Amino acid sequence: MSTHTIDTAMARRMVEAQAIRGASIIGQPGGWSIMLKMGMTEKPLGTQRTDKPRTWRSLDTCVAYLRNELHIVRVDMLDASNHSEADTGRRRADTAERMKRAHEAAAYDAWFRAQVQASIDDPRPSIPHEEVMAEFAERRAALRKKIDAAR
Repeated sequence: MSTHTIDTAMARRMVEAQAIRGASIIGQPGGWSIMLKMGMTEKPLGTQRTDKPRTWRSLDTCVAYLRNELHIVRVDMLDASNHSEADTGRRRADTAERMKRAHEAAAYDAWFRAQVQASIDDPRPSIPHEEVMAEFAERRAALRKKIDAAR
């Protein structure tokens, strides 16, 4: 099966090897895509797990991706002739709630790991379980004695 797109990892390697000669940003309904030039051919930058062109809703985000992820700072062409702000239906209604839950889970995980690490790093001596249980058994017995005496 021949690949019609180039994923980010491959594009990075090709940029390092100076095999990519340029990049163009192409507008389309609902976003922007990147075409990478290699010799006389052009291929779109694709998504990680599929052979579909990657798109960005924002031109600024697309340019930032080129600059920060691929280290391409010069764009040969910007073609906005087919670009429109049309909603392509890719938005999911539950995205905000899903992201909120993911952030809450990540925050809880960080808090939990910090609590465990603080417990591990605690310089106070550790008391064996049996010793603690025996001490509380004595306290309960003394409390029961007080309660029985008060009746």
